Amino acid sequence: MAENQTPARPAGRRGPGRATMPAEKPKDFRGSMKKLLKYIGSYKITIFIVMIFAAGGTVFTVVGPKVMAEATNALADGLMAKIAGTGGIDFPYIGKILLITLALYMTASLMHFVQGWLMTGVTNKLSIRLRRDISEKIHRMPMKYFESHTYGEVLSRITNDVDTLAMGMNQSIAQVITNICTIVGVIIMMLTISPLMTLIALIMIPLSVVLIAVLVKFSQKYFRMQQDYLGHINGEVEESYSGQLVIKAFSKEEAMMEQFDEVNEVLFKSAWKSQFLSGLMQPLMIFVSNLGYAGVAIAGGALAIRGVIGIGDIQAFIQYVKSLTAPIQQMANIINMLQSMTAASERIFEFLGEDEEIQTLENPVHLDAVRGDVTFDHIRFGYDPDQPVIRDFSAEIRSGQKIAIVGPTGAGKTTIVKLLMRFYDVDSGSILLDGHDIRSFNRAELRENFGMVLQDTWLYKGSIMENIRYGRLDATDEEVIEAAKAAHVHHFVKTLPGGYDMELNEEASNISQGQKQLLTIARAILADNRVLILDEATSSVDTRTEELIQKAMDNLMEGRTSFIIAHRLSTIRNADRILVMNQGDIVEQGTHEELLARGGFYADLYNSQFEE
Repeated sequence: MAENQTPARPAGRRGPGRATMPAEKPKDFRGSMKKLLKYIGSYKITIFIVMIFAAGGTVFTVVGPKVMAEATNALADGLMAKIAGTGGIDFPYIGKILLITLALYMTASLMHFVQGWLMTGVTNKLSIRLRRDISEKIHRMPMKYFESHTYGEVLSRITNDVDTLAMGMNQSIAQVITNICTIVGVIIMMLTISPLMTLIALIMIPLSVVLIAVLVKFSQKYFRMQQDYLGHINGEVEESYSGQLVIKAFSKEEAMMEQFDEVNEVLFKSAWKSQFLSGLMQPLMIFVSNLGYAGVAIAGGALAIRGVIGIGDIQAFIQYVKSLTAPIQQMANIINMLQSMTAASERIFEFLGEDEEIQTLENPVHLDAVRGDVTFDHIRFGYDPDQPVIRDFSAEIRSGQKIAIVGPTGAGKTTIVKLLMRFYDVDSGSILLDGHDIRSFNRAELRENFGMVLQDTWLYKGSIMENIRYGRLDATDEEVIEAAKAAHVHHFVKTLPGGYDMELNEEASNISQGQKQLLTIARAILADNRVLILDEATSSVDTRTEELIQKAMDNLMEGRTSFIIAHRLSTIRNADRILVMNQGDIVEQGTHEELLARGGFYADLYNSQFEE
C-alpha cells in the first residue's frame, strides 16, 4: 500500500528524533498498585494463604533467638556456678532448649517453602493471564493504533513488562509480608529484653525511612523511562532485522547503528541513574545499622555490668538488631523492585486501557446471503478530522461488477478500502452493503463478507496447505488443492520438496514474491467471499508471473463484486467501471475505452505509462 495515508506517529516514537530524553513525570504509583491489586483479586485466597505461611514462618524464626538465649544463659550460669563450686552445667536442660530451637527453625523453613511454592504458582498464572489478555486486546484494537505505534512497543509489554511484573510480584509480596512481620516481631522481642536498648536501636529507623523516601523520589521517573525505552529498543531491533535487505541495499548500516545508539544511550542513562540511585540505598542502610550496633553494644555492656540483663540476652538482642536491620535493608531493595514492577504494570494497564473497536451491536443486521451491492453515499473522512483525505466520494456498484480504483499516489485509493472494511469509520455520509449501512453490522460478520489480496503478502510459519487453508479453516485437503489449481499455483507447489507439506519459514523467504502472491489468491478463492478487494496485487512481480496472477485473479473475481486498486493500468482494461480519484474525490468514471476517448485525467495517467 504505497500510497496509504496514515496518521503520523507521535513524536518520540520513531526516527532519529525520538532519542531525545523526555521530561518524564513520576508515575502514578498508588493508582497503578490499585489496578494491579484489583487485577490479582481472583488469586486473593491463595495470596491470603501465602500471607499466613509467610507470617507463621517469620514468627517461628523471630522466637528462635529468644529461646536460644535461655540456653546461653543456662550455660553461662552453669559455668559461673561450677567456678564458684556451687553447682554445674545442666546439659539435659540445654539440650531440650536446643531441640526446641531446631524444631522452631525447621517449622519456619517448611512454612517459607510452602509460601514460596504457592507464590510462584500465582505469579506464573498471572503472567499467562496477562499475556493472554494483551494478545486478545491486540485483536480488539483499531487499525489507527497499529499505524501510530511501533511493533517493539507492543512486544515490550508482552515480554519485558510482564516478566518484570511477575518477577517483582514473586519476590516482593512474600518478602514484604515476611519483613513486616519480622520487624514487628523483632521489636516486640527486643522490648521483652530491654526497652532502653530497643529505643537506641529504633532511633535509626526514621533516619533510614527519610533516606529511602528521598532516593525513591529521585529515581522514580528514571525507572519509568527505563521501561519505556526498552520498548523503543525492541522496535529498533525488529526494524533492523526485518529491513536488512533494504538497509544493505542502500548502505545504511552506519545510519541505523547511529539511530540505535541514540536510543540505546537514552536507555543507558535512564537505567544508570535509576540503578545508581536505588543502589545507594543498601550502603546507606548498612551505615545506619552500624550506628545502631555501636549504640546497642555500649548500652548492653552497661546493663550487663549492673546485672539487669544476662549474657544470653545480649547475644539474643544483637541477633535481633541484625534481624531488624536486614529486613529494613531488604525493604529498600523491595521498594526498588516495586518501582520497576509498578512501571511495568502501568505500561501494561495503559495498553489494556486503550480504546477498542466496538465489535458487536445490540441489534445488528444479519444477511443470510450477501449479493455484493455496494454504495458510497457522499462520504467524507480524514485521519485528522481537520485534514480530510476523502472529501465527497459517491459511487454505486452492482453485484458482480469489477470496479477499478486508480489515481496518483495519495489520492485516497487505499483509504476507500479501509473505510469499506471498517478499519476506520467515515466522518460523514455512509457506505451501504446490500442497502444496509455497514455500521449496522457486527464488525466480524461484516468482514467475513470481504476477501482481500494485498500488495504486502502475509504468510506464516507453517505448511503451504495450512497457509492456504487459513482462508477457511474447515476446508478439506481436496478443496485446498482445487483452490490452488484455480490460482495457478498447483503446478508450482508440486515441484517443491514435500509439496503441500513443505513448511514456509517465518518470513516466507523460501519462495518467491510472485509465488507468495499466488498463495494468497488461492487463500482468497478458498474463502469464497462475495466482495473482493485486490490492492496492488501485481505491483512487485515480473511480466510472466503477472500474467499468471492476472489469470488467477480473473478466476477469483468471477461472479463476485471486486474492487481493484492498481498503478499498472494495463491490468484493469477489462474492468466494468474505472473510478479515477484525485485528492479524495472521483474526477472521472467509465470503462477503459470511454475514459481514453474522453482524453482527460485517466488518459493522461494511461499515456504516461506507455508513452515510450
